[in-house]
Amino acid sequence: MSELADDTARERISVGDILAAMGDRAFGALMLIFALPNILPTPPGTSAILGAPLVVLTAQMTVGLKPWLPQVISNRSMLTKDFAAIVGRLQPWLQRAERLLRPRMSYLTTPPAEYFVGAVCLVLAVILFLPMPLGNILPALAISLAAFGILERDGAWVIAGLIFAVVAIIVVGGAIVAATLAFLLLLRQFML
Repeated sequence: MSELADDTARERISVGDILAAMGDRAFGALMLIFALPNILPTPPGTSAILGAPLVVLTAQMTVGLKPWLPQVISNRSMLTKDFAAIVGRLQPWLQRAERLLRPRMSYLTTPPAEYFVGAVCLVLAVILFLPMPLGNILPALAISLAAFGILERDGAWVIAGLIFAVVAIIVVGGAIVAATLAFLLLLRQFML
């Protein structure tokens, strides 16, 4: 991504440009791009905007397709200087993470295990897409950890992502059950 950010010949960088530049590492990179911002509390609606491409990407990963995004998403672009500023801010964090990443247990980052990871991330992406206050943080963290693992062929990070996925599904599922029970209790009180 640094090469794209440093390319002053381009006025704008599109999601399609990032996809083309990443090649076989595109799934991990694009999953990170769309999941990482959701780790922080964001304005309402952000998770739906960033979650839609995640649903598309993880569905493709689940069935073994090459990464592809609809033109409405892949044509989205930003000024090269804005992209360079984002990359510059993320660079120290990514460098720290890369020091912890190394190829190991790579069988978890290649098919058929990659399809299973894609399916788990698909479930998380659907959860992330739902309009739930603060319901996007844990699924986004789990997707990001798995994406780091896929990007650097590090099965240990994929396992960490799967562990956080289980936690995220339990927490979000518990919140949905609690909200449903509270609604039913409120409805019952209203009916009496």
